[in-house]
Amino acid sequence: MAANTAQHMGNLPSGMGICTTLPDLFYIPELVFGVLTWALVASTLVQPSMLLGWVMFVSVFCFVMTLVWIIIFVSGAHRNSSGWAALDLAYHGIAAFFYLSSSVLLAYVTISFKALAGSSEGLRLYRIDISAVVFSFVATLLYFIHTIFSAIRWKSF
Repeated sequence: MAANTAQHMGNLPSGMGICTTLPDLFYIPELVFGVLTWALVASTLVQPSMLLGWVMFVSVFCFVMTLVWIIIFVSGAHRNSSGWAALDLAYHGIAAFFYLSSSVLLAYVTISFKALAGSSEGLRLYRIDISAVVFSFVATLLYFIHTIFSAIRWKSF
């Protein structure tokens, strides 16, 4: 795979080529962990609700934009210009920052509500919150790694 990555670093892949090159291999895991975060946060009680709104905004926004980004790359609409490589870098950098902020806020709220885990329902919600935090941090890591590889690809143009 390293040879394949080096071969495609100077241009942006299109079609199913996005399934074989870095950083594009991260698209599907980003979608999966993003939707898991989205579903888990939606199924629990996060107080204050403003934090729930931010976490939901980040996970839905990044899911939709990553899906749009995949469609652009698969369809070949990016035409191998360095402008698309810079946009890819910018989007994934912003997504990593957004996910980091929402992950930290979600972790803080989860830790602060540990005392409510005394009842069986409270323990169930606490475990769901912990799972959401873990998946959110994994999504953050995936977007961050994607940002690094996008920066390398952008620099090679």
